[in-house]
Amino acid sequence: MQNDPLVEAKLALARGDVVAAGAMAAKLVATRGDDPEVLYFAAVTARMRGDLPAAHRLLDQLIERAPYLGRAWQERGHCHRQAGNRERAIAAYERATDLNPLLTASLKLLVAHYQQADPAKTGELIEKIHDVEGHPPELLAALSAYYDQDYTLAEERIRAYLMKAPADPVAMRLLAELGTRLGEYEDAEFILERCCHLNPGFLPARFDYAEVLSKRFKFETALTVAEKLVAAEPANPQFLMQRANLMLHVGRTEDAADEYSRLQANAPDHTTVSLTYGHALKTLGRIDAAVAAYRRAYTVRPDFGDAYWSLANLKTYRFTPDEIEVMVDEEGKPGIAVDDRIHLCFALGKAFEDAREYARSFEYYQRGNALRQGVAQYKPNAITREFDRQIEHCDAALFADKAGAGCPAPDPIFILGLPRAGSTLLEQILASHSQVEGTTELPDVMATASRLSGRLAADAQEIYPANLRELSAEKLAELGQAYIDSTRIHRVEGTPFFIDKMPNNFRHIGLIHLMLPNARIIDARREPLACGFSVFKQLFAQGQDFSYDLDHIGRYYTDYVRLMDHWDAVLPGRVLKVQHEDVIEDLEGQVRRILDYCGLPFEQSCVEFHRTERAVRTPSSEQVRRPINRDGTEVWKNFDPWLGPLKAALGA
Repeated sequence: MQNDPLVEAKLALARGDVVAAGAMAAKLVATRGDDPEVLYFAAVTARMRGDLPAAHRLLDQLIERAPYLGRAWQERGHCHRQAGNRERAIAAYERATDLNPLLTASLKLLVAHYQQADPAKTGELIEKIHDVEGHPPELLAALSAYYDQDYTLAEERIRAYLMKAPADPVAMRLLAELGTRLGEYEDAEFILERCCHLNPGFLPARFDYAEVLSKRFKFETALTVAEKLVAAEPANPQFLMQRANLMLHVGRTEDAADEYSRLQANAPDHTTVSLTYGHALKTLGRIDAAVAAYRRAYTVRPDFGDAYWSLANLKTYRFTPDEIEVMVDEEGKPGIAVDDRIHLCFALGKAFEDAREYARSFEYYQRGNALRQGVAQYKPNAITREFDRQIEHCDAALFADKAGAGCPAPDPIFILGLPRAGSTLLEQILASHSQVEGTTELPDVMATASRLSGRLAADAQEIYPANLRELSAEKLAELGQAYIDSTRIHRVEGTPFFIDKMPNNFRHIGLIHLMLPNARIIDARREPLACGFSVFKQLFAQGQDFSYDLDHIGRYYTDYVRLMDHWDAVLPGRVLKVQHEDVIEDLEGQVRRILDYCGLPFEQSCVEFHRTERAVRTPSSEQVRRPINRDGTEVWKNFDPWLGPLKAALGA
């Protein structure tokens, strides 16, 4: 059997024949230039031949394709070191070990650099080296595959190793992390819970356990775990950061902001701390302070795309010419990480839109969306099938059969629909009422639907929502009460009603009605072209994967309308549709209509919603702190020449 040419090239290099290895690498780049391993090997041989410019060009290509590959940054460090660029080499080695802590060559070179100037850091690095070198070879092989993002190989190796060492905490933690990467949060939670039981002193597993609990929306339990970690190591910034993040999730925004402030004071150059501190300040309406935090983050790292996008996402911020010049320059660099490029593209789209350079703005929006879609890999047909199943199984007969079931609590007011459709405005209006508390986009309904779906084989039939017919009245009441209980942590004002503003809950109105028959449900609707383009230019933190392609947006909007029409047919009068444009044209009339539907007396404060001081966590936070206005209602018209795919997908 003929060997792989890359294997042959590696053998040539192992024999010391650098020239032959380099020639073979050049041929491989010409035929397999998209393969990260080929680019890495070619960069190594270029450096060993002394051709540092060629090595850097290859590394630029490699880092653009595989920004996660720590070995690429280590090789860049070797190139800078060979050229005598000591500071650049150190920065590259730091990045390499952040991405892959197994790279002992980088760790040892960092030890040599810091041993005189920073003894404390030197000690930490030496401890890391001893830790890595103390792992069994089988475990190192699994970890290496994991850091190279070959998760299939990593899982294969780690399961084989756990057959020999079933209680190894590092191995158990890695297996749980692989489960998390694949979205198998229930498995990951079980593994980490067992790991913590078998290895109570292994704090990294407890940290991961809190993270997985958070991903499963068990924020209160996760915060309890985080508090214990901080108690064990009160000065550990990672533990403090996790606790602050969880405080944000449960609505303790002031406490979280105080924690971030202390963390930033201790680590002023920590970009993630500055960024998240900015998010907390934005939520609290302290915009000048949020801007300062975001600017601090990009000052430390000029290619930190998320910092620029966070400024753009304030909606009211206007970039300076100098900031735009820096963003254009950083986005154009070949070695920039994909995530940073995506954030920069969306920020530049907003910057040029504000400058009324619409063609250039759309160019950046389009580029950022294309890159994000490449990551998200959204499949529109799967969503259409999901909506079809809701229509098929949640019919009038189901609701007639389950009449009178569920938890009778009237507390929740669900505001749902598509993102960027005016739901934050409706939330602010209702949250200005003395009997209603605004919370946030609560994940509890989707978590309930996920539990009802269960774990399925790839080729198995979906069991939800078909299994709603099998649920007894007692079970539906139990589900409704569980929702009331799980959301209680977000309710701090003691009002009789609260708002759940998760947009995607429109996909589960049948479930909501069955388990909470007395809840109010409001559909926030917006004109399709205005809504569609607003979605297209918004970079969402998570979810909403349909939003990164104009055709996908149009298809999703039409599927959404089709599903809402179904709910209106089988549950007539159950959902109140509120058109965003109507709210703008007749604010008081629509406020009275909404309050009547919710069974609430009219209060003038709901009309003067912009005076209400409360934490707002969505991208529209600054817009709802101003009086009602028509800004943005027809922004899409500036981009009309490029919206053909959206119009075609929307059809009539």
